[in-house]
Amino acid sequence: MASGDRYGLTYIRTELGADGVLWVTLDRPERRNAISPEMHAEFLPLFTRIAADSDVDAVVLTGAGEKAFCVGADFAGMDVKLEAGYPDGNPELMNGSAAIVRAQLAVPQPVVAAINGDALGLGATMALFCDVTFLADDARIGDPHVNAGLVAGDGGAILWPLLLGVNRGKEYLMTGDLMTASEALGHNLVNHTAPRAEVRERAGALAARLAAGPKVAVQFNKRLANADLVDRVNRLIDTSLAMEAITFETADHREAVRAFLERRPPVFGDRKAPDGQA
Repeated sequence: MASGDRYGLTYIRTELGADGVLWVTLDRPERRNAISPEMHAEFLPLFTRIAADSDVDAVVLTGAGEKAFCVGADFAGMDVKLEAGYPDGNPELMNGSAAIVRAQLAVPQPVVAAINGDALGLGATMALFCDVTFLADDARIGDPHVNAGLVAGDGGAILWPLLLGVNRGKEYLMTGDLMTASEALGHNLVNHTAPRAEVRERAGALAARLAAGPKVAVQFNKRLANADLVDRVNRLIDTSLAMEAITFETADHREAVRAFLERRPPVFGDRKAPDGQA
């Protein structure tokens, strides 16, 4: 693997190997690599720098530690947001998140995901936007935005119906259920599964093979294969993020956050908890 940080980011490690493979590691292992606002702000410069870095021939995206790849957005601080609200319709969700999706898809080099543990929500989305995916055989993957009363607006609602088929994609988006690795492989959601201890090695081996291949042909094949996905993102990402912004203001989302903080199941809509309390 590589040594020495490439881009000097705070929450994302970047290490370039002699083989031209850039290792990108989401680096908040104490929080299962949950995405804080500060980490989120580093994704756009990360992808922009990779795209412009002529020394990078392939990329491996993984998570620090052994517990998780990335469990999505960090719930810490959401209780504060419940009180303060989101200014002016939450424009940063619309602007920043859309730019990150487009920037990830604009990376010309092949990107291999080494999903070394659970990948949830935005973590799953970023992994599935990669070109080839290796998932640890004891890990889970899913988009449980709906369990927080939210639309999967940052890419999940675009990706899951495309990768799984419309009806199966809708089922997972509407239930928030998580897939086991064997289910994900069986549904063709991921390319490969491997023992957790081998995921990074196998992902790195493929990335090195791609890095050693004919650069222009590899990158142009990626561009052509991604054309429909890029078109789908351009058609839907603004609408999906606008819908997610709306759900941040709903009673169901407020209930989901309160339930999370109080360590109890949420009770959505007009239904009452078993003890009679809302």
